[in-house]
Amino acid sequence: MTSYRVTGTKFALAIAALLGAAAPLPLLAREAPSVAVGPQYDTTHVYVAPSDVDAFVAAFTATFGGASTKQGIATVTPTPSSTSTQLVQTPVGTVSLFGFRTPIPWPFGAERTGWLVTDMDEAIRQARAAGADVIVSTFPDPIGRDAVIQWPGGVIMQLYWHNTKPSYALLATVPENRVYMSADKADEFVRHFSTFAHARLLSDERNAPGIEIGRPGHHFRRIRLESTFGKLTLLVTDGHLPWPYGREMTGYEVPDLDATLAKAKAAGVEILVPPFESAGRKSAMVSFPGGYVAEVHSGS
Repeated sequence: MTSYRVTGTKFALAIAALLGAAAPLPLLAREAPSVAVGPQYDTTHVYVAPSDVDAFVAAFTATFGGASTKQGIATVTPTPSSTSTQLVQTPVGTVSLFGFRTPIPWPFGAERTGWLVTDMDEAIRQARAAGADVIVSTFPDPIGRDAVIQWPGGVIMQLYWHNTKPSYALLATVPENRVYMSADKADEFVRHFSTFAHARLLSDERNAPGIEIGRPGHHFRRIRLESTFGKLTLLVTDGHLPWPYGREMTGYEVPDLDATLAKAKAAGVEILVPPFESAGRKSAMVSFPGGYVAEVHSGS
């Protein structure tokens, strides 16, 4: 695996050269300090029916350990709505869990993650400078401020900031955002997103084994990035994906996959894809109560 470590202006130029991008991005995006806080503050957003909330929490914590914060009812969108909300914290990743009592205002439910930033206004400036579209302008929530941004290729994520600075324990392993995209937008996404996140390119495998996306005998491009926000794996495909590939948003690293799956099955989690091995990783796909699909793996 090839690793590249560069910063500042050299960072943007290196990403551009590696990925065949056109011109570097504006100076603000290249030189501004990172607004990331840490991967333990970055959550996958999971939406389930209110009747599935408790079952999801029980199954998720039985599988990965950890616990949930107390459930509350709140408006977490800039227009009227009502949802239960709680944070499910485990050693391998955190979930923001929502059980909406009302119809969900657009584009909420389409965002994949919530990322804590040090300064919301600065984060929005940097995101725009790096090529993101701010599709929901900054708005207040009960404990801070939020905004929703979209990257080239259609990747939607939420940025958030707390009135009171949170303090969470470090994760045992950092989960990976799993993003599926066409070849038409992949390089553009990596260039823009990497500039904002100050990400480093871990690997760019152009002939990754197709078994990793449910297509043995085929190949696809797999790009892995890492930043203070956490890990991101970009799966560049032709979109010919068998169920459930493309539905998962997060991959969770565990020390023993078989033992984790045994706990998951006992807790009512459905094993969608039995364990398989590829490129030094043993993986499976699972579905939690409420329909949340995840990849689970051991190995890098």
